[in-house]
Amino acid sequence: MPVNFSIKNVPDDVAERLRARAKRNRRSLQGELLVILERVAESERSDQALVVLEDMLPDRITFEEADRIVKALNLPKTQDSTEIIREMRDARYGG
Repeated sequence: MPVNFSIKNVPDDVAERLRARAKRNRRSLQGELLVILERVAESERSDQALVVLEDMLPDRITFEEADRIVKALNLPKTQDSTEIIREMRDARYGG
């Protein structure tokens, strides 16, 4: 069942950057915040999988072995680097 979150006392500059990001991505602020939360939750899952892998794997494996393991994990796709660079640029220059 979905839950509701409430975030109080968000600094004006943070709120404005989030609104701008939502507008850029053609989403409502609510939609943009949900996407951000989903990405964070997925990255946490990926981080946990990596910890388990580190414990299971020998110190050295071949590229082919690593590729097979990564494909078997069926991890979520990472964020497009273009989007990451755009977000960093916009955060820096207020785009």
